[in-house]
Order: sequence, then C-alpha cells, then structure tokens
Amino acid sequence: MEHEVVIVGAGPTGLMLAAELKLARVDVAIVERRANQDVLGVRANGMHARTLEVLDQRGIAERFTSQGQRGPYIASLTGALLDIRDLPTRHNYSLALWQNHIERILAEWVTELAVPLHRGADVTDVRQDDESVEVTFGDQTLRARYLVGCDGGRSLIRKRAGIDFPGHDPSVTYLIAEGAMRDEPAWGLRRGKNGTQALAKLEHGTVRMVLSEEHVELAEPSEHDLRAALQRIYGSDFGLHDVTWVSRFSDMARLAAAYRSGRILLAGDAAHVHSPVGGQGLNLGVQDAVNLGWKLAQVVHGGAGELLDSYHAERHPVAARVLRDTLAHTALGRGDERTDALRELLSGLVDSKRYAETRCGLDIHYDLGEGHPLLGRRMPDLTLDKGRVYTLLHQARPVLLALGELDFDCAPWPRVRRVRASCAEPWILPVFGEVSAPRAVLIRPDGHVAWVGEGSTHGLRAALDRWFRV
Repeated sequence: MEHEVVIVGAGPTGLMLAAELKLARVDVAIVERRANQDVLGVRANGMHARTLEVLDQRGIAERFTSQGQRGPYIASLTGALLDIRDLPTRHNYSLALWQNHIERILAEWVTELAVPLHRGADVTDVRQDDESVEVTFGDQTLRARYLVGCDGGRSLIRKRAGIDFPGHDPSVTYLIAEGAMRDEPAWGLRRGKNGTQALAKLEHGTVRMVLSEEHVELAEPSEHDLRAALQRIYGSDFGLHDVTWVSRFSDMARLAAAYRSGRILLAGDAAHVHSPVGGQGLNLGVQDAVNLGWKLAQVVHGGAGELLDSYHAERHPVAARVLRDTLAHTALGRGDERTDALRELLSGLVDSKRYAETRCGLDIHYDLGEGHPLLGRRMPDLTLDKGRVYTLLHQARPVLLALGELDFDCAPWPRVRRVRASCAEPWILPVFGEVSAPRAVLIRPDGHVAWVGEGSTHGLRAALDRWFRV
C-alpha cells in the first residue's frame, strides 16, 4: 500500500483536504493533471466568513487576508448590497482574492506539510475492491486505502465510481473574458432578458467582460463569439483587441447522488456544480474538505467506517441549499418586467441579516439531536483567558473545553485535547442571537459542536465514542 489516502485534484478543495489529513497524521498524496499551480483565466474571486473562520481554525487565515481586499458588503438575491459588518464573527467581511492566489497559498502550506504531489498526472483509470483503490496515471499506478475525487465538475473519479450526477441543464451561458478596448464602453452592470452583463475597468487598461448569450452554447468560445456578443448587447465591440483569454460558464446545477461509493469519496466541484453567482463554489469545497478530513483520518487510524456516512449526511444538504440559491439568483438576474416586479417584491423579504448569515455559511447546522442551540453549529471564536477558541484547533484535533469544573477522564480518547478556561464574553450565534453560556463543549476538528454540557457530563461519553473512538 503506497499511501493511506490519494487525492485526485490539487485545486482549493484537494489542497485543503490534503493538509487536513496530514495534520491528522495520515499518509496522503495528491495527483494533479496540471504541470503547475497556474489557473487559466478567472475562476473564484474570494472567500466568505465561514471559510475564513475555517482557515483561522488552522492558523493560516492571515496568509490570505494579508493579500486580499476586505469588503463590508455582499450581494443579495435581488442584487442589493447587504452590510455584513454586524455579523457575529471576527471575519465580518468578504475577502476579494483571485483563485490563483488562493491556490498558491494553499499549495505553499501543503508543501510545508510535506505532502507528495504528482504533477502532470492525467488519471486514466480507477479500480477499487474491498481492501483498496488503485489510480492509474501515465505509466504509474498508486494504491491506497481510500481515494477522494476533487477533480472538478467533469470528474472522472465520480464517473468511474458510478455515482449519478442529477440536476438541471443550463438555461443560460455567459462569456467571461479580458482584453483591451480602443473606445470607452458603458461601464458597470446592465440587465438583459437572459441575465446580467458587466464591463469593468481593471489596472493597466484591461477590461473584464461578462456577457450573457442569446442561446445556450457549450463549445469552447472564441474571440469571434466575444465580438458578436458585444455587438448584440451594446451595438459595438468598442475596438476590442489583445484578448488575453475568453471562457464560458453556465447556470447548470448538479449534485452527486452520493458522496461516497465504497472506498471512493467526492468533494468540491466533483460533488456539486452550480452557477458562480454569489461566489460560493470554492467556499463550499473548502468546507467539504474540512468536514471530511478528520473523519477520514479517524477511519484510517482504526475508527468505525460508518463515520464516513456522516460526511454525505452533513454536507449534501448544504450543497443542495447552495444550488437552490444560485438557481434563484440566476432567475432573478434577468431583466424583463416580470422579473423586475418579482425582484422588487422580494427585496424586503430576502435583503436581510438572516440571508447574509446563510450566504456567508455562518448558519450551517448539522443535525446532532435536540439540545442547546450550539449543538451541531459552528463554535464561535470567543476570547478565553487562555486566548481565542480557534487557536485551540490549529492542529485539527478535537477539543473538550471546560468552562468550569468537569469531572471526566478523556484518556480513552487520546486525540481529544482537554482545556480548562474561562470566558466573560456573551455567546452570540447566527439565527439565535445571544444564548446561555454552557459549562462545557466538545468541539470537533471542523469547528462544529458535538456535545454541550449544561451542568453534567450526560451524553459526553456517547458523543466521544460516536466521533472519536479509535
């Protein structure tokens, strides 16, 4: 067995997952078809609050925030700007940072952690049996106990695993490109019958274009397509020249029927694809990785295999919600009178702090049973007498945080770190607002609360056995 886990794909999801596994002492390797970390054109542009919190939990958020631009607003479904400066998080902003920079920073971290990365490796075959998975690229074959496909929307891993990918075909396609223009265009946004157009001036005179197309097109786009779209929408191509790149995206929305088939798992775009409106795709994938990583590590180290079933159970509904959001966003982006009326009607209903919490991923709740509002939700990054909560999670280990006397022996669960501390801050959660302060909490490595103690240790042993038995 060459490795315990092999990851196919070194995008943000694959890199984050590799780091999570390495922190949990798993022998992991990545296979990536690109020869380097270069990203062609523009993909994701930034991260939302919960993703920044996840990076903060690992002690690397500053690597990203120091290179991106913080913004106090996000766009709602109706296009209105929502002020997120009062969200209950230290990262109450959106971070504008292009995907090529995000990948570079993550790749540097993975290199520091000494994760082997096979570049220029185009996977051609995948086979699994009851004991292992084999992945073939070129004249090489790697064998591992588990394989995770982080290889994008056209995922070969998903197809070879036989996992269905149901959803919606595209109703509209967009061209996105960069180039120069001899004449000054009409800058900004413009709504059309199929969607929103945008022309924006970048540094050095470059123009970024996002143009909805009259009909759904799936072939590789050309500069001719770009000129024709500009002529159709604006009546001019504004003397377009020196086009550096042009690509096409759509509002197609698909969600894997299962996130696991035997020893093969999916994460990121391999498990879900949708329109890029709202900038949720990269964030969703990184959070997939943080949910899966510690669970897969537990199983590799001898934990119960059914722990992996909770990955699908927890993350599949989150992706389904994002798909619904992007479908609605695309529908409301059209510029006909009926859509204008609907957008105006909805503005008072969805342009709210509650929607902002959802878009930023702060309100995600995993169903871990009845109890305190914290149960199943992300732990707030409170200030303790021993520092911040998230600093306790830097090594991706579970934490039993006691905020008073707690007579309990954690020795049977050696990965669990026990911390005694005090906290004078109010406990404020998305959706609920301020909640009663618990006496103790069991925090999973992904930052979600697995048990809440309100004066006794009732249920603690069961929670530890469920999540951290090895």
